[in-house]
Amino acid sequence: MTQAPNIFVSARTQIDRLALRQVSSVDLLEEHVARYQAVNPAINAVVRTSLEAARRRAEELDRLLASGIPAGPLHGLPMTIKDTFDVDGMPATAGAPEYAKRPSNTPDAAAVARLRAAGAVIWGKTNTPYLAGDSQTNNPVHGRSNNPWDITRTPGGSSGGAAAALATGITPLELGSDIGGSLRFPAHFCGVAALKPTYGRTPLMGHVPPAPGSLAVRDLNVAGPMARDVADLRLMFQILAGEPATLQPRRTGLKAHRIGVWADDRAFPVSATSRTAVELAAEAAADAGAQVLIAKPEIDGLALVDLYLQLLLPILATDMPGPLVKALEAGRPLAKLIARGEPFGRGKWAAYSAATHHDWLRADEVRRRLKRTMSEFFSRWHAIITPVAPTPAFEHIDTGDAVTRLMAVDGKPTPYHMFHSWIALATVCHLPSVVIPVPRGRGELPCGIQIIGPEGGDMDVLAIAEALEAQLGGFQRPPEDMLTARPSLPVKVNGKPVKQKPPPKAKPQKPAKEKPVKAKPVKPPKPVKAEKPKPAPKAKPARPTRK
Repeated sequence: MTQAPNIFVSARTQIDRLALRQVSSVDLLEEHVARYQAVNPAINAVVRTSLEAARRRAEELDRLLASGIPAGPLHGLPMTIKDTFDVDGMPATAGAPEYAKRPSNTPDAAAVARLRAAGAVIWGKTNTPYLAGDSQTNNPVHGRSNNPWDITRTPGGSSGGAAAALATGITPLELGSDIGGSLRFPAHFCGVAALKPTYGRTPLMGHVPPAPGSLAVRDLNVAGPMARDVADLRLMFQILAGEPATLQPRRTGLKAHRIGVWADDRAFPVSATSRTAVELAAEAAADAGAQVLIAKPEIDGLALVDLYLQLLLPILATDMPGPLVKALEAGRPLAKLIARGEPFGRGKWAAYSAATHHDWLRADEVRRRLKRTMSEFFSRWHAIITPVAPTPAFEHIDTGDAVTRLMAVDGKPTPYHMFHSWIALATVCHLPSVVIPVPRGRGELPCGIQIIGPEGGDMDVLAIAEALEAQLGGFQRPPEDMLTARPSLPVKVNGKPVKQKPPPKAKPQKPAKEKPVKAKPVKPPKPVKAEKPKPAPKAKPARPTRK
């Protein structure tokens, strides 16, 4: 498959070429549209387009540049947006039939408006699960999205279409959102980069869910950038957050940083592949001069996941149909009784979904104490490296639900909700987190690591991630032969089926097998005393209270 010259270079390089008039915005848009037409039938990443409006916008920006009037830091750059954000001409459906016929004159979401004002040419929307509520991407409006590394597997969710589009060169930047790993899982599964910002740093007005037109901002949820490298994440984050381009991290490089490593936990499931990815990243950081030690926050892992569900499920319940909400509220006393005797099942799901404001306040008090614990932890450490998810991308699952579904982690059946173990801390405590890929061997699936920093330390975490990315090698492209295969479900764009190309005559590539990354185990510097890095306070962090 022939490649256009600008498809896989960074967003920054594409912007530089536009500024130097080495390529026009119109031509760059057409390169990305051609790529979309070539590979999207296999992955179903982009599910809505507005090409004529985008072409008019690109022509306008080319005229402005010829007159010496740049629109902003993204001048002329084509890009797509997750279909949970309203875009003028393409209102958010969030994969929900009830939102599939919204008026097309819906104004841009706040984050989209900032990107457009910076000069972006927005031409398409990327797929998401129903109401952005799953770790895989499939919905009744636009169908299923596939992982570009192996179309029998999920690209993750809920920004699954976004990650697949980035990995295949359909777009250089993407706007996603994250309330339950929705930026981080897809980046990890597809081998790209993502930033879950500090809660409140980026605008969410115009995001669906909640229902279109809602004014209240939800707890936990954030809008964030996705890209193929960390420098592009930083560029887009500064636009989304309204930060000045001159804003710099407090420290640069890895030598100036103390980095904790949390690769394993008895309470959290983790495969050998995900564990070894963290060890590989830690070894690379140590080789670059960082002070790297094994360090785990003083928290109860199972209590953390339970707290996350207490905060999350009432939010998700507000999007449920009215009769179901009333039934949950009526059954609250029985659900609480059942929930006492189970770790997590339908009883707890119902009880947490029907939580009262009093219930939420008690959970928030526990969260506040946990945030204090993490503040004390980050007084000693600049960041901590953890797994993103228990495993790399898993095969598509159509059976069961979030309560009953089981996942295999190195052959061990694991409850589906525990897949959120490693992302819960940053979400509950409103912390910034960057996901970057680690090197992968031939035939192996992508695997990422998560770098978590203190609240408000987004630029510092990005600086650590960028320095570590330079050590690890960064983005790798998925195989082209996988992108010519037939998709597992019919592809729809703008609600209409798209004719698919027949599969190639050559024998299809076998699905990639999950294998551990070949790396030596991390060897922490001697002595291994995580509580005594210099300078470090000797006080032991307080444990969060339990209910």
